[in-house]
Amino acid sequence: MSESSFARYGREYVPGDVLFREGESGDVMFVIQSGAVRITKSVAGEDKLLAVLGPGEFVGEMAILNQKPRNATATVTEPSRCLVIEARKLETMLQSNAEIAFRLIKKLAKRLDAADALVDILMHRDPKARVMLALARHAEAFGQHTPEGIRIRTSAADLAREVDVDLAIVDEVMARLRRLKLLADGPPARAAIVVTDLQRFLDFIEFLETPQKFGGES
Repeated sequence: MSESSFARYGREYVPGDVLFREGESGDVMFVIQSGAVRITKSVAGEDKLLAVLGPGEFVGEMAILNQKPRNATATVTEPSRCLVIEARKLETMLQSNAEIAFRLIKKLAKRLDAADALVDILMHRDPKARVMLALARHAEAFGQHTPEGIRIRTSAADLAREVDVDLAIVDEVMARLRRLKLLADGPPARAAIVVTDLQRFLDFIEFLETPQKFGGES
């Protein structure tokens, strides 16, 4: 994303800015150059976290592609720079550039996998397992690769609401994972969650899940 592109299509946002709200009509999408955007959906009167997206991600494309109202709310959580792409411009880009179309399809497929994973997580009977599976989901689908590991932009409180468990359980699980060196704090902020080794983390979850697959208890 060049500076000339940003000068033409870009906008800057501050934490708390709402890019769009659930139920609104939409004729633009956003490509995140820097910062982060939180995606939430209202369920039974409560905002449920779907994702926290960072640089290189896009948001708001579905309202353009299916010409339906926004199905979620997008709120800026860090100082952000985004390209704002109108519907007609997106259509032209997709028709003229096969690589852009291919990347869009891959992103949409990844989002669908993440949505399916959330459904499976919510059906799991063990609340502690739901927390770990949610951490893995965020790391795989939306995480930012850093030298320390994969940074997850969501918070413990958001995870608790997302998978319908008490915050105390989330804190307990994360404390255990930190003791096992599977999670770490920051950077850039100490409050950030970092999965230090994703494959080792997934292997650990698989190890805990194995007894249940054979009818036992984890």
